[in-house]
Amino acid sequence: MGNCCSDVAEGTMAVGGAGSRDNPQAADGPNDALDLFLKSRGYQGLFSQIELSLSATDLRNRDVLSKSDPMAVIYMKRDNGTLEELGRTEVVLNSLNPTWIVKVYITYHFEVVQNLVFCVYDVDTQFHNVDVKMLKLDEQQFLGEASCALSQIVTKSNRSLTLDLVCRDAYSVSTPLQSFGKLTVHAEESISSKIAAEITIRCTELENKDLFSRSDPFLVISKIVESGISIPTCKTEVIKNDLNPTWKPVFLNIQQVGSKDSPLVLECFNFNGNRKHDLIGKTQKSLLDLERLYSSGKGENLFLPPPVGHDHPKVLKSQIFVESFSESAQYTFLDYLSAGCELNFMVAVDFTASNGNPRLPDSLHYIDPSGRPNAYQKAILEVGGVLQFYDSDKRFPAWGFGARPIDGPVSHCFNLNGSSNYCEVDGIQGIMMAYTSALRNVALAGPTLFGPVISSAASIASQSLANGPEKYYVLLIITDGVITDLQETKDAIVKASDLPLSICILGVGGADFKEMEVLDADKGDRLESTTGRVSSRDIVQFVPFRDVQNGEISVAQSLLAELPTQFLSYMRSRGIQPFDSLPALKPSD
Repeated sequence: MGNCCSDVAEGTMAVGGAGSRDNPQAADGPNDALDLFLKSRGYQGLFSQIELSLSATDLRNRDVLSKSDPMAVIYMKRDNGTLEELGRTEVVLNSLNPTWIVKVYITYHFEVVQNLVFCVYDVDTQFHNVDVKMLKLDEQQFLGEASCALSQIVTKSNRSLTLDLVCRDAYSVSTPLQSFGKLTVHAEESISSKIAAEITIRCTELENKDLFSRSDPFLVISKIVESGISIPTCKTEVIKNDLNPTWKPVFLNIQQVGSKDSPLVLECFNFNGNRKHDLIGKTQKSLLDLERLYSSGKGENLFLPPPVGHDHPKVLKSQIFVESFSESAQYTFLDYLSAGCELNFMVAVDFTASNGNPRLPDSLHYIDPSGRPNAYQKAILEVGGVLQFYDSDKRFPAWGFGARPIDGPVSHCFNLNGSSNYCEVDGIQGIMMAYTSALRNVALAGPTLFGPVISSAASIASQSLANGPEKYYVLLIITDGVITDLQETKDAIVKASDLPLSICILGVGGADFKEMEVLDADKGDRLESTTGRVSSRDIVQFVPFRDVQNGEISVAQSLLAELPTQFLSYMRSRGIQPFDSLPALKPSD
């Protein structure tokens, strides 16, 4: 923007301006590497563009003959404590109650705690003609600072949070914090985050891959990331015994796939119960290409990759058609949060004997005197640390399973706090204390059963429906072994798929978790119960701890990446809209 000046009295005059409005992505550089890492490995996290607006009241007056000339600087605080600057506002002249015009843009990551720091400075008169991006902050007078997590702002009903500006005497750490005015931060979600394409797709003359019946086709739509690999974005249902299927509509968020011009891979598979699905055919099209197919009414031939030793793909007589294509603005995850929806955290801890003696250093339950968390503690701290901002009372149900309480039989779902009446504890530290206490008061046993804890979580989720749809539950199960009640667990998950519940499973230790991956329906097939009922949606995310313990990606990021999508699939499939406090969306918005 360069320098700008306005001739309006009492605080509405502004000078300087960070150029973030002209380049909304400029303020988001620190997230780029994380975005690419997540996308290249298939983690479909929520990425929404957020515009931050700032105002302040009752600032300190540091000028003698006039009022302060304030400017705000916004930082992201990293895990190691360092601050990375995201942007600066303009300087508002002669005002103790500024409303800054220049916005700062940031990408909201649900599965990460994004700690923000806001610093306000009084810019000296001699620097009023200097671009704010060039100002040296140590040459300006410090007026105060405030901090919060981005999630604290976006969960407010009006997406505005007012913070006390504080300033500590730099020469005395014992000096108490004093208030030096208030800072209000408002977050607005970009409209591009709300635009989705609804597409109905059919295929004709598919090749029959089954010997005694027709193929059971389903579609997987993937986007191609910068590394060149394709990442699944959505999938259709499986249609049994049909070579000319028409699937239910799929929804593709345009921002999530990149743009309407971004290449997409559409693959048609024949479903197999052993999860080794046969590729029937594929094609590569952008959303714009699919819209053109719909307008033309024409089909596109599928092809198969070239056989070894051949250069050209095999073009098939099978064709893909777009039966319908429309774009509309939809309520987003953040719309539901700001309307009062909460995410309620639950945790279940594996106390089976295969974890090893907790008193020995090689045990997965060993409590290190140095304070270094074990895998169970790390998962609770990281996942709970993210979800606690979305739960107003911060009272979390916590269970253990696979242990023998004192003078009792083996229990596959006992209250971690030792109570026989209630399962909730206060805050994340309450879970940690209950976990440590349980290690001293139960005998590790077995076997490993998930069914009882999933049923307990489902019961709480079911009971909450009587009070309205504003609560959604997230159960974290931490386990070291393969479950022995696989079918019973499938039955419990299928039943829970109709409830406001998601299940995150973290496998710790060196066990072979291949059977556990069956519970995570990421490859196109839904779980089926003993009675033949199929789960209404995918509610499970399974991650082996060893895949994330190198530190490139956190436990919380890997486990929670799919949660917003699962939340929205539940709300949309049941026609649940945010409360009436939100304006109605129109396609033209």
